[in-house]
Amino acid sequence: MMIETQRLILREMSQADLPDLKAMLQNPKVMYAYEHDFTDKDAQKWLDRQRRRYHTDGFGLWAMVLKETGEMIGQAGLSLQAYQEDQVLEIGYLLKENAWHHGYAREAAEACKEYAFEVLQQDQVCSIIHPDNHASIKVAESIGMTKLAEFISSYYNGDQLQYLYGINRPL
Repeated sequence: MMIETQRLILREMSQADLPDLKAMLQNPKVMYAYEHDFTDKDAQKWLDRQRRRYHTDGFGLWAMVLKETGEMIGQAGLSLQAYQEDQVLEIGYLLKENAWHHGYAREAAEACKEYAFEVLQQDQVCSIIHPDNHASIKVAESIGMTKLAEFISSYYNGDQLQYLYGINRPL
């Protein structure tokens, strides 16, 4: 599975991507919304969960690779996430700190949205965003999402307020 954009390739992660994944998951600035310090074991579990998703769901969070250099600068993709008594198909994105503010998250999120609508034939995609993550809110809004709800979800360190952003497939 591979998605190409103007500057990026989104591809399945492999075990060889673990060092780049750890560079993100173990950076407190990148992971502040999770309010959790990720160990090496946590990073391996994260990678294993994505690889399981590729096989069970047909999608997951993919490595975000710069075409120009081949460097993995982040991850972006789709996952099923709990929302109240149901699940939503979520577009998620996470970038290394040195890749912030270049429009990569927006480019990857747009590609994930198109994949969800065109390939998976989904009627809606969402993003679950921490209320003070203004950069992620900006990305969601830039691909046409609007705030649908506020809710409480459980994360590593307990309950957190989250915003649910979403967009429906055009008719």
